Amino acid sequence: MLLRTARSLTANPCDAEDLLQTALAKTYVAWDRIEDHRALDGYVRRALLNTRTSQWRKRKVDEYVCDELPEPAVVPAGDPAEQQALHDAMWRAIMKLPTRQRAMVVLRYYEDLSEVQTAEVLGVSVGTVKSAVSRALGKLREDPELGPVRA
Repeated sequence: MLLRTARSLTANPCDAEDLLQTALAKTYVAWDRIEDHRALDGYVRRALLNTRTSQWRKRKVDEYVCDELPEPAVVPAGDPAEQQALHDAMWRAIMKLPTRQRAMVVLRYYEDLSEVQTAEVLGVSVGTVKSAVSRALGKLREDPELGPVRA
């Protein structure tokens, strides 16, 4: 009868058994304080309800039901030879840049430094980094070898 009550409070039969066990343990600990042992059934039911309420309040929801899977769609990988050719073309275009612009592009986009960090490393102002990187990206956009990337 108590297990049926626990099952009605939880969605999972295993959780119901755990809930009942916890409520019975709490009842056992308080056995001496219960004056009317004929009301023991009601006391355990109240312990079940209070325990379940406490569990519900403490619960941490880290799984959510949804209609669609949250994983991103797998983008088909391109031909490795084409990827390598693009990589090589990008590096050839970067090597055509003036040394200072090349250093700033590499620090900003390959080393993933912020504009402030790039300026500190090179000992120049942040504005200098911004303008030089802007000019370098403009040159890379105009590079004929990288034309297929823009298409």
